[in-house]
Amino acid sequence: MDTQTYSSIAIRSGNQKGKILKHSVPVEVLGITGVQHKMERNMSDTIVFGRYIPHGGATTNYTTQNRWTVTAAAHQTVEGVTPDADTLSRVDITVQMSQYSCLYVYTDKAKIFHEDDLPAAQIKHTGQRMGLVREMIRYGALKGTTHKYYCGGTTRATVDEAISLNVLRNVTRNISGNHGMHITTVLKASPLYDTHPIEAGFLVFCHTDMMHDIRELPNFTPCIEYASGRQVHPQELGSVDEFRFIVSPDLGSIIDSGAAVGVTGLKSTGNSNIDVYPMVVVADEAWGDVALRGENSFEPIHIQRNREDKSDPLKQRGYVGAIFWSAMFIQNDGWMAVVESGATELDS
Repeated sequence: MDTQTYSSIAIRSGNQKGKILKHSVPVEVLGITGVQHKMERNMSDTIVFGRYIPHGGATTNYTTQNRWTVTAAAHQTVEGVTPDADTLSRVDITVQMSQYSCLYVYTDKAKIFHEDDLPAAQIKHTGQRMGLVREMIRYGALKGTTHKYYCGGTTRATVDEAISLNVLRNVTRNISGNHGMHITTVLKASPLYDTHPIEAGFLVFCHTDMMHDIRELPNFTPCIEYASGRQVHPQELGSVDEFRFIVSPDLGSIIDSGAAVGVTGLKSTGNSNIDVYPMVVVADEAWGDVALRGENSFEPIHIQRNREDKSDPLKQRGYVGAIFWSAMFIQNDGWMAVVESGATELDS
């Protein structure tokens, strides 16, 4: 018996048709934080945000931009004497919108004869795929912070330790010293950007490979032991001090980029150098998400194959896809950090 073939996808001809099995679904976690900004239409694809520097600060780096230098003596006023006037300094952040898309195709033959509902499957995959694209945009932007820590080293190439409580407390010291505030609300998974309150803390996002090392941290508290019983996200693992850890299999490592594996006991894909895992730590209003006003984040597009036009006069093709505009950016490097660490290799 000849197997029927289709240009868009192969048929399972000659076999009993079983159910379509579940496939892996991307996990979006970073989107529960971030300030939601709306960009006006018909003005430019670029928007410039600004932040004023505290008195005594400087535009040099994330620390000098967030530290006040004020003494009482310097503000003591002499009777009848007008004090010298000061001026404000500002930091501008330029953000440019980019467009992202994906597209699937199916043929009239597949629509008529294929045993599966291909358009329905393509619509589902489009939504999941573009959700992951959006998550990777966030991840790429947040990993670009200049506020970084390297476990056991001073650069990514010298990372040779797993995450430690001491490193995390160094992060707390610096974010708090930069006047970073705990997160008290997170966004719901809703296009309306609704929020709900949470217990105050800093949120840490990382790969699921880090779960063992997080659980091994002193004073780790799993979610099941929370007094409130409320997780910030279904992927929340637990907490240490003021840190709440949310894990995702999609926040990948930089493979073979750390120090030599040697006797470190840390995971390596190539068995030579340690895989380095970025852990994204965010305080309140650390980063922003820009959406185009009047546009949805994205919606699946379905052009059915029975629509006649000059590019398909015989109505032979149908298309499923999605397209959206987006930009993610760091609002204040001092209010977030990235900790780069290894992950313990577990014995099989």
